[in-house]
Amino acid sequence: MGNIVAIVGRPNVGKSTLYNRLTETRKAIVDDMSGVTRDRHYGVAEWTDKSFTVIDTGGYVANSEDVFEIAIREQVIIAIEEATAIIFMVDVVTGTTDLDDEIAGVLRRSKKPVFVAANKVDNNMLLAQSAEFYGFGLGEVYCISSMTGSGTGELLDEVVKTFEDVEEEKNELPVYAIVGRPNVGKSSMINSLLGRQRNIVTDIAGTTRDSIHIHYKQFGHDFMLVDTAGLRKKTKVRENIEFYSVMRTIKALEEADVIILMLDALEGIESQDINIFHLAEKNRKGVVLVVNKWDLVEKDHKTAKEYEKTIKEKLAPFTDVPVIFTSVTEKQRIFKTIESAQKVYENRAKKISTSKLNDILLPIIEKTPPPATKGKHIKIKYITQINASSPMFAFFCNLPQYIKEPYKRFLENKLREHFDFSGVPIQLFFRQK
Repeated sequence: MGNIVAIVGRPNVGKSTLYNRLTETRKAIVDDMSGVTRDRHYGVAEWTDKSFTVIDTGGYVANSEDVFEIAIREQVIIAIEEATAIIFMVDVVTGTTDLDDEIAGVLRRSKKPVFVAANKVDNNMLLAQSAEFYGFGLGEVYCISSMTGSGTGELLDEVVKTFEDVEEEKNELPVYAIVGRPNVGKSSMINSLLGRQRNIVTDIAGTTRDSIHIHYKQFGHDFMLVDTAGLRKKTKVRENIEFYSVMRTIKALEEADVIILMLDALEGIESQDINIFHLAEKNRKGVVLVVNKWDLVEKDHKTAKEYEKTIKEKLAPFTDVPVIFTSVTEKQRIFKTIESAQKVYENRAKKISTSKLNDILLPIIEKTPPPATKGKHIKIKYITQINASSPMFAFFCNLPQYIKEPYKRFLENKLREHFDFSGVPIQLFFRQK
């Protein structure tokens, strides 16, 4: 299972700034106004040799009547329950507040590893003030500045020590995880594939209470199928279904080879789907997009093409993914979904010989070489595939530091054009020859 680190705290203590630093993005909106983070953000971070998912939760607000703040409060509690470790952020300038005390109480009851991060410690005087946070009874206080990054290394050194590093039994079968927002038809898809009622199906979003693993062996296919709707009955928490399904999906995504991302044809692709898609891409998983409930869409001969184009525009730049239009209730193209997943699985494991790579790509590179930078000509002399679980290629050249992003994209497109890596993220590395 993947390790998840949740950043929690009251509004405006610097959670989003830390999230942006850990994930090396600018995805979370940072503003001085409290309560800016309302959508959940989740991204991949790495520290030492460990990769993990970071959740930027909204600011916890106690006893509020505001509908957004109620939802945020629920989501923070869910994040605490699902996370491997929790970073509890407080503000050294403001000091301890009643709200901090309430959050500390929730965290003490959680039995999860909690790391108190005193943020905005920019000088020695503030360092002394951080001592008051020991009063929470949560152990060590880590003084950091999420703005400058000081102290975050020491914090992460301790956080990664709590990670589960269990060697799971090696499964030789392909693993396909069916993911998507609640009520898009994931469980119905599995029932149709199996030809029996394996999962409970209702119109109520969130009927599937846990990730379900199924061994599928029929019609010449043999693989593990994971239904990741992922909701469990919670006590004292009014379930926030969208967020909880995401938390469960993140865990399943780590162990899968191919992600079958289901969309609702009537609703289209939404921000949560795009988030999951990019998480799959960052984790170097294969992806198949399935647009379900296609029978409910009014269409002509151009509709599918236009729909696919709209989806891919939102997923750019990684758009080389198969898109299948299905109706699970009408049993339309459900087996095509499995065939596509199988093809993507094969593409992900594909190995291209060094001689073939050089025979095909070097003439293309010679015809369209990398643009010269600062008057220096870049020569790519040799290409080889790196031995890894997903496609990675090393390009050996005289000035690797001068290869720009547009040219990398050009080379990736040529690899896809000649060798078919549909549905699979490709990584390119440029090394000194």
